[in-house]
Amino acid sequence: ATVSVLYCWEKKKRKKEERTTMSAAPVTTGNKVSFKIVLTSDKKQPYKVVSVPEEAPFTAVLKFAATQFGIDNIDSMAATTKDGTGINPVQNSGSVFLKYGQEVRLIPRDKVGSV
Repeated sequence: ATVSVLYCWEKKKRKKEERTTMSAAPVTTGNKVSFKIVLTSDKKQPYKVVSVPEEAPFTAVLKFAATQFGIDNIDSMAATTKDGTGINPVQNSGSVFLKYGQEVRLIPRDKVGSV
């Protein structure tokens, strides 16, 4: 009888530990956002459509798009909206999508602010 009581106590303890560890895990919704990333330095203005999880860092999205366009150094590029508003890339993709929308433009930093 002592063994079965001990077994039940251990089983309850494990379930309680599982619940606390599960609730401590970050919640991911599994939703994705899509961006149309346009390369403005090219006269043809090619674009890539990228779908990523909402939690993905936006810097990773920009790096991926830059490699798809053949750009080695993403630090030489700026991300803007179609009306020219600069986008801070140090946020997650879901926040960028909600704040600025779907279309993102990559522009060389030497062209930023020039008329």
